[in-house]
Amino acid sequence: MVLGMVALLAPDKANINYWPLFLGTAGVMVVGVIILKLTVNEPAEVIKMRHNSATLGIDVEEAEHDDTLVTHERLPKEYRKSLIFILLSVALWFMGYNAVTSAFSKYAMVSLNMQESQSASILMVASIAAIISFIPVGILSSRIGRKKMILVGVVVLATVFGTSAFYTGFNPLLFVSFALAGIAWAAINVNSLPMVLEMSKGANIGRYTGYYYTASMAAQVITPIISGALLEHLGYHTLMPYGALFVGLAFLTMMMVNHGDSKPIIGPSKLELFDVAD
Repeated sequence: MVLGMVALLAPDKANINYWPLFLGTAGVMVVGVIILKLTVNEPAEVIKMRHNSATLGIDVEEAEHDDTLVTHERLPKEYRKSLIFILLSVALWFMGYNAVTSAFSKYAMVSLNMQESQSASILMVASIAAIISFIPVGILSSRIGRKKMILVGVVVLATVFGTSAFYTGFNPLLFVSFALAGIAWAAINVNSLPMVLEMSKGANIGRYTGYYYTASMAAQVITPIISGALLEHLGYHTLMPYGALFVGLAFLTMMMVNHGDSKPIIGPSKLELFDVAD
């Protein structure tokens, strides 16, 4: 994201050399893999998990060989309903958010007469706010529940997009609005994939991860076509209402989800578990 912003702020847009951007992105990914390899000792974490499970009276060996953990087992009807609606929600909020973030720079220039540096700064504020919020949002979600946290995020995000449609030029309040949008996006993203995976079992967690990314990526393929047609034929003033509409629809579908929420911790506290593992 930051590398993309640097390219966007280049003075000569017609002769941008994108090779540093591609190489920089590849370098960041390689560094990430190296850090993961050096800092995460998976075998040791598995041993710690088995120790903690034994403390709670959970037979990990028996669970791993349980015949019910087959990948072709159908979900109960009520769980299938929740899964379908949360995947619809994922698709809808990605359609709204992706459309706004992808076209905001051009929208800001056309509809708000803003400089590219200003629009880039606003988007960067949203990204930074999301990054800062991920951990606090995760902690809060464990207390009030994933579904409630997602619904709050959806309401805030739809409100930000809806009210942003009323700006007629650059306004410092846009930084506040998009900071809230970043926090709301963090609240949604931190909890949506775990809710999907909560409905899976050990043997088919990969399949449910695939469901989630199929919904999110399909939305990001479709929304540029639909929103792009609106921007081209009706005008850039349709962008923010478009984003607010699809994010708002996600609120309705998310209300139909009744499974996959946070489970209360039973037994020793997290602190006690760490003490046992150590």
